[in-house]
Amino acid sequence: MVCRMFEILTLNAISPRGLARLPQDRYRVSPEVDRPDAIIVRSADLHARAIPASVLAIGRAGAGTNNIPVEEMTRRGVPVFNAPGANANAVKELVLAGLFLSSRHLCEAWQYVRGLDAADPGLEKAVEQGKKTFVGTELVGRTLGVVGLGAIGVEVATAAVALGMRVVGFDPQITVRRAWQLSSAVEPAASLDEVFGLADAVTLHVPLAPGTRGLVSAERLARMRPGGTLLNFARGPVADEAAVLAALDAGTLAAYVTDFPTAAAKDHPKVIALPHLGASTHEAEENCAVMVADTVRDFLEHGRVRHSVNFPDVMLPRTPGTHRLLVANANVPNMVGQISSRLGGAGVNIADLLNSSRGDVACTLIDTDAPLPEGTVEAIRAIDGVLAARVVGAAGSDDTATPS
Repeated sequence: MVCRMFEILTLNAISPRGLARLPQDRYRVSPEVDRPDAIIVRSADLHARAIPASVLAIGRAGAGTNNIPVEEMTRRGVPVFNAPGANANAVKELVLAGLFLSSRHLCEAWQYVRGLDAADPGLEKAVEQGKKTFVGTELVGRTLGVVGLGAIGVEVATAAVALGMRVVGFDPQITVRRAWQLSSAVEPAASLDEVFGLADAVTLHVPLAPGTRGLVSAERLARMRPGGTLLNFARGPVADEAAVLAALDAGTLAAYVTDFPTAAAKDHPKVIALPHLGASTHEAEENCAVMVADTVRDFLEHGRVRHSVNFPDVMLPRTPGTHRLLVANANVPNMVGQISSRLGGAGVNIADLLNSSRGDVACTLIDTDAPLPEGTVEAIRAIDGVLAARVVGAAGSDDTATPS
């Protein structure tokens, strides 16, 4: 069998610890690849560039995938992977820092001290006078509303409980895994309106989607207790900025802590704006790169899908001595029947099969007792509704076909 390398195009600087998960004897990893089998990216905008037809997968070394044309990739049968939870601790720590910064007026106090004249003999008196200006509030006993209980939200909620806060959480789509990880002290809210009505501070941990854009509205901010704090380490447009600024001016909100500065908000005296630092730790960058490299490699070598934002999980163990076929198709009736019929017509016996679906997309992994005769994959690709099909060989083998 003639072997070739899997070719991986990297955009942005990807942690070397993550790229080390792609063995050099089976992978060529470079920012200069003409026909990549996969792309690993951080912040580069893939909407603005052509994605080669050779691409089988895209991995985002982070959580959000707004910089990737996910819908287009779905139509092409290309899974888009991310790294959920890999940066959760980094974001959690920054959220807690935001709570402390806002509750104790630390940014304003620091600026005040920096503005004092070191040569002024009245320095000590000025320090004492400033202390009265920046009286804050303690977090113990205050109520934190956590909107979104994924990996980050769960960690934030649990940490806030440990700080002595009352925590109210809302996430109608919380997974069983995250529910097990959540502190039993976190109180479930029945609605977003209930969260805002109970909270002294609200922190956002939801992806930006049509249903979450403008989630923080003027009406919801009006429900908050006077002098509340809003923390946005999710995505800027999740909060209606005009409504937030109006609430700050009116005194409904005492502070807005955001990782997404804008021209309108960054200089507001009640806004603490940070330059998108959420996942900017050495540890988080390494964790994200490792996770996405592992998932991309598992997909290329074994056809398995996990941590994908557009494809279902498909985790079929490999049976020794079998040959594997991966098919991505529209989630419509009789697709598995048609695929099986093509294999039967080619005289191929199915040793194992797993089909999973997610919304409009389904994935089928099939292990066969014998190699597929020539033309079989092409016949499966010709089925109406099949998005992509390829034989999945051992890493580096020449039987990894590009999608249709």
